[in-house]
Formats: sequence, C-alpha cells, structure tokens
Amino acid sequence: MNKKKPLITVGITCFNAELTIKRAIKSAINQDWPNLEVLIVNDCSTDNTKNIINKLCKNNNIKTFHNKKNLGCAQSRNILIKKSKGKFIAFFDSDDFSYPNRLSLQYQRIIEYEFFSKSRLIACYASGLRIYPNGYTTKINAVGSIYMREVTGLAICDFLLFNNKLKNIYYGSGTPACSLMARKDTFLKVGKFDKLLSRQEDIDFAIRLGFKGGHFIGISDKVLNQYFFESSKKVPLIELNSSLRIIEKNSSYLKKKKIYDYIIKWTKLRYLHFSKKYFCALRLLIKLFLNYPFRSFYHVFNAGFKRVLHEYKMNK
Repeated sequence: MNKKKPLITVGITCFNAELTIKRAIKSAINQDWPNLEVLIVNDCSTDNTKNIINKLCKNNNIKTFHNKKNLGCAQSRNILIKKSKGKFIAFFDSDDFSYPNRLSLQYQRIIEYEFFSKSRLIACYASGLRIYPNGYTTKINAVGSIYMREVTGLAICDFLLFNNKLKNIYYGSGTPACSLMARKDTFLKVGKFDKLLSRQEDIDFAIRLGFKGGHFIGISDKVLNQYFFESSKKVPLIELNSSLRIIEKNSSYLKKKKIYDYIIKWTKLRYLHFSKKYFCALRLLIKLFLNYPFRSFYHVFNAGFKRVLHEYKMNK
C-alpha cells in the first residue's frame, strides 16, 4: 500500500519549544497516512528542546537537523524543503496539534482540485481552531475551503497586500504556513522563503505564488489546533519591519495600484496600535480618513471593529 501512496514529508521547525514540541511530533507520527517522512529543524534552541527531540527520534522514523546558530523560521523551512524526499510537503508548527486525518484530507483535496483545474501550482490549507490561554477559541477557516470559491492568482496578492476582497471568493483565515501542504515542486517553482523576514514569511510566499498564477484551496474539516502564546518573535517592531519589507518587495505593483502610500501608513497604524501608542495611532487614523476617506472607512469597517472585539475576548 505504501508504494501506491506518494511520500509526504511533514516538516517541523522549532525554537525553545520544550513545552509543546512533544505534542507536535506525536501528532505528526500519528498521521493515518501510510507513507510518511517526518523532518525536524531545531533552530539552535537554548532550552531542553534538543534533548526531547533526540529522545523521541530514537524510537520513531524521524530525521532531525540542529542549526548551529539561530537562522530564523524562514531559513529553517528552506532546510526542510531541501532535505525532504516527499512529493508533498506539509508544515506543522512546534506548538500546534494536527489530527490524524489532516494529511490524507489535504492530499485528497489537492488531487481532486488538480483534476478539475488542470493545474499543479496549488497550495492547500487546513481548517481548525485557535486556542488562547484564557480559553477563548476562534475558528481557523481555510482559504478556498468552500468549493467553487477558491482563490487564484492576483486575488490573493490584493488580499494579502491591501485587504482587497472580490465577491464569490472565500479568503478564510489567510495563508498560515502551519496549515499549508503543497507539492514539493510548488515550493521549488515559487522559490525559497525569504530568510530576511523574521515574521510573515508565509505571507510573502503566498504573494509570490499568487503572482505566478497559483491556486489557493483548503479543507473545511477542523483538523488543526493552533495554540496561541506570546513570543519574542511576535513583538510589534518585528511585525512592522517584516510588513514593510514585503511592501517594498511589491512596491512597483502597489504604486501601479496607487495604494503604496496608503498601505505604508496603515501598516504603521497597526504597529502603533499593537505597541499601545493609542494617541499616535488616533492621529494617524485621522490623517488616513482625511486623505483616503473611502478606503479608510472600508478598511476600518471590514477589519478594525472585528480586531478590537477579538482583542477584547483574547485578553478578557
């Protein structure tokens, strides 16, 4: 049976994940897919992560790579892609839990979509739940998980770059790498993850795939538990710098759309908000409304109010 099923590589990157890495690894090796390869890149952890991984690897078919210095998530993902032997690659995060049928459902979705679309440049995402320390839970609905409402090409670029949404398309919860599965060929055609991005490397990957005409699909089954926790990699300044780099990489396209200046200011507004510099954020928001009244109202109406309510429940 294994010979009839293509090899799927599960790639896990981790850094100082001693409290959660065991759960993530077990969810990988317990997948119901019979032809499986599990690879782990330990990004120079300084806690007990390395010992936990080595202990689990003794009794399971797992290959581990230990970075001699901290390279970041993007570069660690590139190592996984290079070392993988599978025809398909699925990324699992070190603090998440994937249900046993995740890989089989994503594989089936990809194969069916390839048949109908006649395309192999496809990224498939999994749905699930995001769980916060206070017990607050939100749904992660995968992009393109509603049939006939998949996202293709520039539609994903416009959504990720400036939150533009087309009718009859299901954008779901975006394009997080922790729920992503695709053919290895797709990763090779799009190119490596940007190692200069400390965060949002998955958004950058999706944008580049979109510019190549890629298809974004998903499964509606809830097969992923994503556990939220604060980390040094998620501080507002790092998020800001990553966002600005992505904007600059796509500046020609944004200037052609006449939205470059607006999206720079909106990104800085988000930074001020998350840094709790509320007075400065309010001043910038007023400027945005004065200079871009219609777009600012649309943006706040579609994203701002939902964000405030989400943060209230998250910190309740």
